[in-house]
This record gives sequence, structure tokens and C-alpha cells, in this order.
Amino acid sequence: MRTLIFFVSVIMLSGCSVSHYLKRELKNSTVLGQQHSGVSIQNLSGKKELAAYQSDKYYNPASNTKLFSYYAGLCALGDSIPGLEYLEWGELLIIRGTGDPSLLHPDLPDSKVFEFLKSRKEPIFFTPHNFENKRFGPGWAWDDYNDYYQTEVSPLPVYGNIARFSANESPVESAAEDASPGKAAQPFQVAPAFWSKAMVLDTTASGIEREESQNLFHHSKLGVPQGLMQDVPVHMTNAVTIQLLSDTLKREIKLINIPLEIELRKVNSIPSDSLYKRMMQVSDNMLAEQLMLLYASANGLPLNTEKAIAHAIEHHMSDFPDKPIWKDGSGLSRYNLFTPRTITALLQKIYQKVPQEKLFQILPAGGKTGTLSNQFKAESPFVFAKTGSFSNNYCLSGYIITKKGKTFVFSFMNNNFIRPSGEIRKEVERILTGLHQKF
Repeated sequence: MRTLIFFVSVIMLSGCSVSHYLKRELKNSTVLGQQHSGVSIQNLSGKKELAAYQSDKYYNPASNTKLFSYYAGLCALGDSIPGLEYLEWGELLIIRGTGDPSLLHPDLPDSKVFEFLKSRKEPIFFTPHNFENKRFGPGWAWDDYNDYYQTEVSPLPVYGNIARFSANESPVESAAEDASPGKAAQPFQVAPAFWSKAMVLDTTASGIEREESQNLFHHSKLGVPQGLMQDVPVHMTNAVTIQLLSDTLKREIKLINIPLEIELRKVNSIPSDSLYKRMMQVSDNMLAEQLMLLYASANGLPLNTEKAIAHAIEHHMSDFPDKPIWKDGSGLSRYNLFTPRTITALLQKIYQKVPQEKLFQILPAGGKTGTLSNQFKAESPFVFAKTGSFSNNYCLSGYIITKKGKTFVFSFMNNNFIRPSGEIRKEVERILTGLHQKF
């Protein structure tokens, strides 16, 4: 009995110590004073918080939203991504997208869907009838359409729905490859080459600037500085999808907008973990948005983010401490609102589904990989977490290993600050590093 009381006392003391440390550091912080901050810290599989500071208040999570999309994917998808659905109808092949973003994506493994389409001899028709989304999510900034992080959502993405511009190694090589009668050579190249005919020289342009409503890319004489690369979102329409596919496959793909109400056959594309890892490591918004469409497809829903989120909350996330106000897959939306204690509850669920070794390879590792490569530097990583940031917001949620070998689940959310975001990141790093060292 005394032994039991001793261990209970140790656990309670540990929890109080973490709580005392957190509240002291937040109270004494000269950086976090004029903003909104919330923190939740739990033991692994713990039902109660070891430490909390305004953890029941709602904050905009930015890209911490991707943790919710990741868990939705874990609940709906297997080891491979369903890349395409199809119907063999007489002598025709009718295909439709599942939301899979991997077809010809420049930063993902080769998709088996491409080889499948290349191998088919019959006429191919693409139907987008199952797609119910708009190109942008709710609460997205309309004037970010040219920025790499705001790629349009589509039922069957091709080439990641971007045009990738990079400087040529030699202007001479560029002239030899790109020059044509009456047209000056460009000092850069674009992938896919399909977009090379959509370039407009514009001395007022800074880098590459796409017209808002069409795929005309304005560029300065330099275009892209040597050694750099610029990804520009393509304005994706059904016509653009089949044009890109037709150009790459060297055969005509036609559009047919019909429902397919019968059971369809599927082609898997890439391993699921390769999508999850890329999404988490570089905080890829496009992959997160398309992942929620994949979730919808896997659950027999139209490709509709709102319906996918509602389904995921009802079937997999109804037991959170606070209901998520969840509007998109990536966290670009200013309408998203989560509480820190709900995020730590989510992290507990993720940990139960994914072995630690795999999970810590998928998440950015402090001082080593992804968006945390320049923070929490140490001989061995001790923070494995998802960052989330845009103007005036910085959040960090994940797992921290202490020097005593404990693993804590944490969510540290910061909104509405006016200081440079670098100062907030450093302060969050300081407080969490102290947690690592002391416990």
C-alpha cells in the first residue's frame, strides 16, 4: 500500500512540476505577453493534462490542421493511395479522379496510374462529375493565387497542379533549345514543357506572375534567378486536365461529364506514407487538401472537403474535448479553430495508430528534417512535431522526449502577435527545450 501511495505521489508531483514550470515560463516571458497563447501537455496515453495554459480556448492552428487531415487519411486509406477509378464500357474506358495528387507530381514517387493509362488502347474519357469542390477553400486569400502554397484543388491533379520554373544552367543552351523564328530565347525552363507556349515577356513582372483567370505566365527578362526555382499554381479546369494528360500521353483524352453510379475498379498509385511524409515534412498544402478528397472518395462521398470533414468528425473525432471548427485540409483557412487540448487528444489517437519509429520519421524532427531542421538542434532529436504558421500566428504540436526518457504530447499555440514570427519561434523553442532538459 505504501509503495502504491509512493508511486501515485511521484506521478502527481511530476505533473505539478511540469505545470509549475510551464506557468512560470509563460508568466515571465517578455516575448509572449502581448498575444494569445495556449498550451496543453500530456503524458502518452494520459487522459488528463500534466500542464495546461488556456488549453480550452480556441486558436487558429494554421498548418497544425494537417494533423487532422493525416489522421483522417489513417482512418480511411490503407498502405497505398487509390489513384484512379475506372469503368470499361464497351470499347471505351471512362476514368474519374479520387483526389489523388500523385499523377506526374514532381516531388512524389512515380504513380502507377500513369503506366495504367499508357497501357490502355481504347479511347479514354474523363468525367469530373463526382467533384463538388471549389478551386479554393473557404477563408483562403484570393490574391495568393500565384503563390506556390495555394495550389488549386481538383479531382484529378496533374503535375501537382503547378508549373515549375527553373533557371537554365547556360543561356546559350537555352537559346539552342527554346529559340524559334521571331522569338527570343528564355533564360529559364518550365516543367511540364506544355506551358512554354504560355509565356509572356513583361518587364514589369517580378519573377513569374500568372494572370489570375487564365494560364498566361508573365516574366521579366531574367525570369528566375540562377540556382532558384519557382512553382506557380496552374488555373485548373477540366479542359486543362485533359490537355495536360493528352499532351503527356501523346493521345487524345476526351471530356464526358456523366455520373458513374455503379461499382468501379480502382488503380492504386503510390505508398500512402510517401504522401504523408512529404505533406508533413515541408507542410505541403496541396497534398493536405487532396488528402481530404481521398478520404471522401474512400468513404463513398462526392469529392467535397466539407462533407469529408463532417464525416471524419462524426465517425473518428467525436470524442474530442472541444468540437473542432475545421474548414479545410491544409490550414490555409482563417476560419479553422482548434483548442490545444483537442490537438493533444488527436496526437494521442495518431500515436495509437502509427508505430513510434514510423511516426517520428513522418513528422519533422528537431534539428534534422523538414520545417524543424533549424530548430531544437541537438545530437539526437527530441522534438517531433508539426509546425503551423502564417501572418501573426505560430503553432507547434507533437511529441517531445525528455532527458529522463519521458515522452510528452504537446500543443503550443500562438495567435495575434505583432512581433516578428522568428522571435515567437525562438521563445517556443526555449520553453520546450527547458521542458526537455528538466523532466
